[in-house]
Amino acid sequence: MPYAEFSPIFLGLVIAIALAEYFWRRKRKLAYDGKAVLATIGVAVGQGLSKLAFASVIVYALLAVYSFATWQFALDDWRTWVLGFFAVEFAYYWQHRFSHTVRWFWASHAVHHSPNQMVLPIALRLSWTSGISGVWIFLLPVALAGIHPVAIGTIMIVNLRYQFFLHTEHIGRLGPLEWILNTPSHHRVHHASNSCYLDKNFGGILIVFDRIFGTYAAERRDLKIVYGLTKPLTSNNPIVIAFHEWGNLARDLKASYGVKDAFATVLGKPKRAALSTAED
Repeated sequence: MPYAEFSPIFLGLVIAIALAEYFWRRKRKLAYDGKAVLATIGVAVGQGLSKLAFASVIVYALLAVYSFATWQFALDDWRTWVLGFFAVEFAYYWQHRFSHTVRWFWASHAVHHSPNQMVLPIALRLSWTSGISGVWIFLLPVALAGIHPVAIGTIMIVNLRYQFFLHTEHIGRLGPLEWILNTPSHHRVHHASNSCYLDKNFGGILIVFDRIFGTYAAERRDLKIVYGLTKPLTSNNPIVIAFHEWGNLARDLKASYGVKDAFATVLGKPKRAALSTAED
């Protein structure tokens, strides 16, 4: 189901909401980078094609691992979906966290953080290379725990659809819901390049795992958020957007000394914090 999240109904809703946000920003005289949005559409098309190319590999891997599960939970049991939701959410948290803290995974994930504005369409600016980087391996333990790949895929689609609505400055804080759910306020922090906000708020639908594992940060009223990468990417070329961080990784790998240094380059932390120019 590689295109399930790009169904006509969902895409129609995306366009309608994005247009509403555009006029909302214009009314408040806030900038709206139309060229960047068009670039995001180009990236989204490429990402859809890459998902189609890797879908069979990922599904086969999930099914293969699921076949070894000691206990397989029935798809027609509502408890399977409740358990699956929390299991997928937990896996997503770690997948997302490692995508920020391991450079090999960050080379793909940096695509999503490249926009310099926080507007709804950037939710669709996703990597072309996640199938290659292998970030999907974090879902394999969920399959091994007995959750069917159909349930895993469906829950992940719901997870990503929910997150679309987090990419906005239009919605403020949501009171008590901020304690449990990932909200636009939490996700603005996640997309910030301010050094005090880096590598925070990795949850999908929930924020509870960030609170448990110490990666939560609240949005501060006294600090202007600077969005994008710590070294801003200004290109609107979808190919540059999709591969710029892989190019940086290849350059540093070429300059590495020996196998040990090469592994440290690939599996070490991304070079981001030292580049932040935002005032904290």
